[in-house]
Amino acid sequence: MKREIIAILRGIKPNEVLAVAHSIADSGITQIEVPMNSPDVFDSIKLLCDEFRDDIQIGAGTVTNTKQVETLSDIGGVRFIVSPNFDSEVVEATKKMGMMSFPGVISPTECFSALKSGADGLKFFPATLLGEANLSALRAVLPQGIPLYMVGGVGPENFLSWFDAGATGFGIGSGLYKAGDSAEIVYEKAKAIVLSYDKAK
Repeated sequence: MKREIIAILRGIKPNEVLAVAHSIADSGITQIEVPMNSPDVFDSIKLLCDEFRDDIQIGAGTVTNTKQVETLSDIGGVRFIVSPNFDSEVVEATKKMGMMSFPGVISPTECFSALKSGADGLKFFPATLLGEANLSALRAVLPQGIPLYMVGGVGPENFLSWFDAGATGFGIGSGLYKAGDSAEIVYEKAKAIVLSYDKAK
């Protein structure tokens, strides 16, 4: 079963990333994102891509310019790019280089502009600003089948209400990993998240 959960490892260091990633994979989460504002981020992403090329989808987050997209493409194995905002140049460069694009949006205008630029799905950030009622209204006008990921203020306590509103997945950051957390701590948090997700789904 593929769970639409992206584990966001903001602040992870290269010497920690493999152990933490293995604990996440062991919990049943199959998508891992390392944000650009993490230490030596390209080193961490390369380690992950080399280690998990077939089993886990590795992506980069907080990607805000095409230079970062080019560097990530050169690593090889990066599957998806997530941004905090919608930038048509970033989306188009991501698609041109064969990776999936998930730009950050809130408004209907941003949603449709991102999709027109080639986005594979939409990241609503911060999800708490949007709210379940507004997502439900947006869902009614967005094209069917577009992945909608909620990020920021989402977790086990509200998975069900977001699913009911039309969300298809979640990005979990500090609720899963905080800088310095051990692999063991992350595993316990990840297992709790997976259990809640499966129950809500």
